[in-house]
Amino acid sequence: MTELRRGPVVPQVASLLRQRIHRGDWRPGDRLPNEVQLAAEFGVGRSSVREAVRLLAQDGLLDVRHGSGTFVAAGTAGTSDVRRLVRRARVLEVYEVRRALEVEAARLAAQRVGPEDIERLRADLRKRQDERGGDPAVFVDADLAFHRAVVELSGNALLLSLFTAAEPVLRQILTDLVRHETQLPDSSAAHADLLDALERGDPDAAVAATVANLDPVLRGLGSALA
Repeated sequence: MTELRRGPVVPQVASLLRQRIHRGDWRPGDRLPNEVQLAAEFGVGRSSVREAVRLLAQDGLLDVRHGSGTFVAAGTAGTSDVRRLVRRARVLEVYEVRRALEVEAARLAAQRVGPEDIERLRADLRKRQDERGGDPAVFVDADLAFHRAVVELSGNALLLSLFTAAEPVLRQILTDLVRHETQLPDSSAAHADLLDALERGDPDAAVAATVANLDPVLRGLGSALA
């Protein structure tokens, strides 16, 4: 049985499957062992295997044929479309991009935010807090709505375009993490600190709050995918 490290389970299973495909353990057209066999091999639940397979299918590495099984895809066509490139990126890479753009967005937003914007952010943050502990997908939607509002307030159209491109895969990543991982850090304080920094117009504090929010998850993903 493969021993996983501490941290998010689904990304680790996805990484192990990806490694075996790249190593040639399974070649294009080969059928993977079924969920029960893979779950036993990795020492995880079937749902974790199912989610990992879904991630790799979205990356174009696997072909799930209902009623027949899961097969290694024959190949993946290239594309210049930003959204498709983002969806095919590794989870860690997407989160690294998220950190880079949200740090700069927070810095800019602190310089450009107005009183009416703060009220909107405060309402978005209340919505996020109200959804904590509820349906993971609803909570993640509320969380991303708050972060999107900050990016919008940066006044930088390119940052907003990048966030919009990354948002679908961020939603998937975060929903999977909230649904399957019980040791995720509570970032409520960091969110409150970000709002406070924006209200005070303090760019440095806004950056620090954003880093405090994103870095714990980023470190966990890095450990899981190393």
